[in-house]
Amino acid sequence: MGWKDFFNKKNNPEKDSLTDLILAGLKTGYYVDWDMKTWEVVSSSWYNWGDNDITYEWQLKSVDDTVYLEYQSDDEEYWSICRKIDFGKLDPGIKKHILDHGDPPEEIRYNNETYYLEESGGGHYFKDADSSGQELISWNYEDEEGNNFLTIEQWGENRFEASFGFPVEEYQFTDILPGGEKNESSL
Repeated sequence: MGWKDFFNKKNNPEKDSLTDLILAGLKTGYYVDWDMKTWEVVSSSWYNWGDNDITYEWQLKSVDDTVYLEYQSDDEEYWSICRKIDFGKLDPGIKKHILDHGDPPEEIRYNNETYYLEESGGGHYFKDADSSGQELISWNYEDEEGNNFLTIEQWGENRFEASFGFPVEEYQFTDILPGGEKNESSL
């Protein structure tokens, strides 16, 4: 580098990758601490519900568990954790009700708790950097206190998935660290 290069150098400070780590900026390969465990981000995805309504999702794995961290910003930021549950553990009449009526019942029982339909909608699911989304229909239920939620997703004509979750706060997640070379996909 000559003296002209030194004095003509553009002032373009890059962000410090170790101090600018935020939860909404998680990438595949990152690590984060939550619930007294260290979790690795193994994939990232997002749901497009239309009208700029986007939900971001990160699959987190610890030594003995897998959860999904979801983030949605509407009028305020909303974070939640959910776990996939076996759709077969729900009332077997739910699938029949959806196939017969196009929607599930207004109330669902799960683990001796009643959940009430709060919202439903169709959208597209995008995994990692995949540009072609998969269509889905989602029904979201909440318990009476709003402490827990249950989600049913329909993929195609006859494939159903369910998850159980609860709200979390961003401050509950600490020690975000970048991982190895797998950091290609960020939301």
